[in-house]
Amino acid sequence: MPFRELSALDSHYMALALRLARRGQGWVEPNPMVGAVLVRNATILGQSWHHSFGGPHAEINALANTAAPRNATLYVTLEPCCHTGKTGPCTQAIIAAGIKRVVVAMQDPNALMCGKGIAELRRAGILVDLGTLEAQARELNRPFIKWITTQQPYVIAKWAQTLDGCVADRNGKSQWISSPESRELVHQLRGRVDGIMVGIGTALADDPVLTARPAKRPVCRTATRIILDRQCRLPLNSQLVRTAATTATLVFHHKSLTGTGLRRARKLMQLGVQCIGIGVDKNGTLDPAAALTELGRHNFTNILVEGGPKVLGSMLQKNLLDEGLVFIAPKLAGDQNARHAVEGIRLDSINQAAGVKFAKPQCVGPDILLRWQKNEA
Repeated sequence: MPFRELSALDSHYMALALRLARRGQGWVEPNPMVGAVLVRNATILGQSWHHSFGGPHAEINALANTAAPRNATLYVTLEPCCHTGKTGPCTQAIIAAGIKRVVVAMQDPNALMCGKGIAELRRAGILVDLGTLEAQARELNRPFIKWITTQQPYVIAKWAQTLDGCVADRNGKSQWISSPESRELVHQLRGRVDGIMVGIGTALADDPVLTARPAKRPVCRTATRIILDRQCRLPLNSQLVRTAATTATLVFHHKSLTGTGLRRARKLMQLGVQCIGIGVDKNGTLDPAAALTELGRHNFTNILVEGGPKVLGSMLQKNLLDEGLVFIAPKLAGDQNARHAVEGIRLDSINQAAGVKFAKPQCVGPDILLRWQKNEA
């Protein structure tokens, strides 16, 4: 019977592979984050991760860093590919290297691929074990899994609020509720997502730039600024339009624009703004699900929604929010006319409120960061 490492060691090396995989966050999308570790006789021979989209996969990088991989065990966080895309099949490289055993955290969720890589390795006589730290691997690649299985991007909601739940004053102004430390963290997040979405209300009230300007880390990618703007009211002199020539800017508008709205859309496009028409829901507002479908078609794997309350309310009502980051500032507004994070939903009973799963709270400067994920069905 082939030698099998103890499960505790399997978990140890797979945890290392998962930590390596996370280094690709923001660089590899729309590919998944993947890490790989090569081990023989309890000695690490090589390790690496998928560094960038279009580049070699984690397994290939790990093999390249290993002088003599024959009879080693390969720990990899995602099923090795067996097809030729931008790179060659990893399964063939694993077989050619003489790997004895492959420990895989999770199958590839792509319906065209799922299980085929593992089957090819087994046909070659390689022992394959599946499922070590699978839950952690799925958590790591939640955006990829959603995109590859639904063709819609993973949606992260973000807002800052006072302790009593206010996200803006009665005039719609929100600068600044959160601390500089919280805003720095948001800039880091902006620097690794594919798109940043706001409604036209936020665009008019704040005149934002919606770019990543982190002080401590390099920006992985430049997100497309996305505005839900039914009648193309985005001002031509706004910061978003003035920077559209250098930073991708997309306006979703009503697909049946006429008159003034149509003329505004044409002017926006002349200034470098991409305009796409979509349908409206039964309330006459732009359908965010239609916007997400369009974004998924263009390989957006994750987007950050920064408001406003009506956009978040519409997305919550349609169960489109996958994750949230709420920065709670140590402030009390006490104004019944101030704006709240999510608006536009009518509840007949508090028992109808959407339930979420909380992660451990985190202190960010003087603020508290609450991360949540929606409850899976």
